[in-house]
Amino acid sequence: MATEKKPAQAIQDVAAPSVHEQLVSARIRQRIKAAGVRFHANDNISAFIKEGELAELQAEVQGKLAAVLESLVIDVESDHNTQDTAKRVAKMYLNEVFKGRYQAAPPVTEFPNIERLNELMIVGPITVRSACSHHLCPIMGKVWVGVMPNEHSNLIGLSKYARLLEWVMSRPQIQEEAVSQAADLLMQKLQPDGLAIVMEADHFCMHWRGVKDMDSKMINSVMRGSFLRDANLRGEFLALITQRQRG
Repeated sequence: MATEKKPAQAIQDVAAPSVHEQLVSARIRQRIKAAGVRFHANDNISAFIKEGELAELQAEVQGKLAAVLESLVIDVESDHNTQDTAKRVAKMYLNEVFKGRYQAAPPVTEFPNIERLNELMIVGPITVRSACSHHLCPIMGKVWVGVMPNEHSNLIGLSKYARLLEWVMSRPQIQEEAVSQAADLLMQKLQPDGLAIVMEADHFCMHWRGVKDMDSKMINSVMRGSFLRDANLRGEFLALITQRQRG
């Protein structure tokens, strides 16, 4: 006569899913946790995604978005406008608006400062686009970058500023953290005496929902090195970008 298994024994007898049976998101998450690395909404996790897994992840996100549409009581089978919405949104998230999480940093060629340039350089306004990590509503704005190079600094092409900023901003963000991340990245790439970043943006979590105030903008700045120490340099940078905004 067979004896009845106790609950604990029954649980032990259930085999854990193999690596290949797990959702791809679970596999990626396990790698990140094993490495002890943070994976907040505005972190890049490309180092933990293996070849072919991004397509798997897109398919997984598509399936879960389809479930969201179903829970919103949208008849995607009959509504021709939403039949492919889950697929479109999943593709948009992973390959466009949040690609800064899933793709490695863009290649940037750095040149030595042969002429030992040491005068203020300003790049901008650079148009940037992101999404608020609180509501996933768009953030649309402009960024100005001020650089004070030294003889040991690296120089990069003007278009590379836009590419690096896009990489940082293409993640669910809050503006304060995005500007700080951008400053960290540019300081690492350029090794300048000083760096200044100012960002001005519209937040659709205020325009589209909530208070629905269409005129409010957020402006914030990060100053590093000589821009932080030298009030005259900081004032020159801010005055020049103010003139550019008015002009």
